[in-house]
Amino acid sequence: MEPAVKQALDNGVTINELKEAFSQLYAYTGFPRSLNALGVLGKVLENGNPAWQEGKPWTRPAEWDDARKAYELGVKNQTQLSGRPFDYTFCPQDDYYLKAHLFGDIFAGDQLTAADREIVTVAALSGLVGVAPQLAAHKQGAVNMGNSRELVDELCAWLDKEGYTLRSNWPKGEPNTAYAKYFVGNSYLAPMEGGMANVTFEPRCRNNWHIHHKQVQVLVCVAGRGWYQEWGKEPVEMTPGTVIAIPAEAKHWHGAAKDSWFQHLTYHKDVQEGASNEWLEPVTDEIYNQLK
Repeated sequence: MEPAVKQALDNGVTINELKEAFSQLYAYTGFPRSLNALGVLGKVLENGNPAWQEGKPWTRPAEWDDARKAYELGVKNQTQLSGRPFDYTFCPQDDYYLKAHLFGDIFAGDQLTAADREIVTVAALSGLVGVAPQLAAHKQGAVNMGNSRELVDELCAWLDKEGYTLRSNWPKGEPNTAYAKYFVGNSYLAPMEGGMANVTFEPRCRNNWHIHHKQVQVLVCVAGRGWYQEWGKEPVEMTPGTVIAIPAEAKHWHGAAKDSWFQHLTYHKDVQEGASNEWLEPVTDEIYNQLK
């Protein structure tokens, strides 16, 4: 995270804006992550760059001293973000916390606009597992709070491209330049012990049709969603835990889904003398775009 903080400061994000963003995100990513991020910022500032900007001085929001004003502000902000009045009657406690604290106390700070806060929120939720409904709501909420649809779409596309939406405990690896000519899109390679490798595919990336002669290739999906297909057979969806043993001499391809990063471990077994790989033609858009 330290390089990202330095990059933000180098590009003009102020110190107080970062403090505000990291403080707000405790509501979405949890206090431990929020405090860790603030700790990283503090460490970076110990050897600060004179060009980094402190930004607008922090001031205590007036709403913090008037619970009713905080609640009223929260109702206003939540209604605008949701596009309609929102009452979580199933759990009155959370309904109050959302209105009075999240959209009231937190949104009352003047370091970030409401539109800025939603951009920060979308970026954070994009990297978390199990929050798809909230992410979808905040993508629309970011527009409702003043961002353009094009800006939100551009942000999400950039997060995908840079791998921030790859929710995985496995290494992404380095650009797979040695085999790039056999792939549509960008892939990454992380060699591992025992002759295994972890291959990461960006959304829509897939390798060409190919054949493993005199050896069986094993694929184990560890993150994301992708596809495997043998020549003349229906494609097989791959999600974490899917294991496929590809017979020797079978023409096939594998790669990511259109809307997801994809990682699989790969290794070879039953390797015979003279084993080799034969790379063939790319998987056409006509074939790939039929996949759901």
